[in-house]
Amino acid sequence: MVLEFAKMEGIGNDFVLLDDMDGALGAMGYPELARKLCDRRFGVGADGIIMALPSETCDIGFRIFNSDGSEAEMCGNGMRCFAAFVNDRGLLSGTRFTVETKAGTIVPEIIEATQNGVTRVCVDMGEPILFPPKIPFDVDGDRAVSVPVTADGREYAVTAVSMGNPHAVIVVGRLTGDEPTEFGPSLEVHPLFPEKTNVEFVEVVSPSEVKMRVWERGAGETLACGTGACATAVATHLLGLTGREVTVGLKGGDLAIAWNEADNHILKTGPARLVYEGRVRL
Repeated sequence: MVLEFAKMEGIGNDFVLLDDMDGALGAMGYPELARKLCDRRFGVGADGIIMALPSETCDIGFRIFNSDGSEAEMCGNGMRCFAAFVNDRGLLSGTRFTVETKAGTIVPEIIEATQNGVTRVCVDMGEPILFPPKIPFDVDGDRAVSVPVTADGREYAVTAVSMGNPHAVIVVGRLTGDEPTEFGPSLEVHPLFPEKTNVEFVEVVSPSEVKMRVWERGAGETLACGTGACATAVATHLLGLTGREVTVGLKGGDLAIAWNEADNHILKTGPARLVYEGRVRL
């Protein structure tokens, strides 16, 4: 069969976006579809695929599968791309809508669209989860802030946060850029994280700016991670290193993160860009 798709990226985190509102692709098996399409030599090439689906509880449904075929609960950069895709395809009217995800209801809002295919989207990511059993992170206490974790004989101070998916945030004095590939794999599968974890390495530049590098669960090192940027903003604030509004600098670009004290919600603002549209024969 021939499949129509859109290739999109959010500060370097790239995805294949697919319209499956009629359910026709589900019979193929999303994990296998993800492995085929995401292959950078024999497929389209991407960090994951994102499906637009019908929803009984929200305006539209969202599912994301990593390049290895595993399903993620949510993806911040992917959600911005999804919002732009849904708007561009006319799947929904309006610029603000509710999205059903495995992590709960997410509310994106398109705040700018340009003629060159770049869209700025603000996403209400909801509330961060800090209670360790719900992250899940197998340690005691109401929060997991600067918890010593040993992997491959090396000890890390981990602050664990869930944005619907688990994150292990580690603050370092200065980023070298090698941290994700050198230390990420062993931390991703650490037994204290029963569902594995994303791993963020963070350098604090100022109370309003940090740099972050990421090893994503099921995808490896990526240029950006939206939920990871949110988790990083929460973690560095809990550690007393940043305020509630922070710019997170990633390899692929910057994200603006604001942790609202009034309702505890996190707002993430950044770009989404259409790279190209195409057809692939499966």
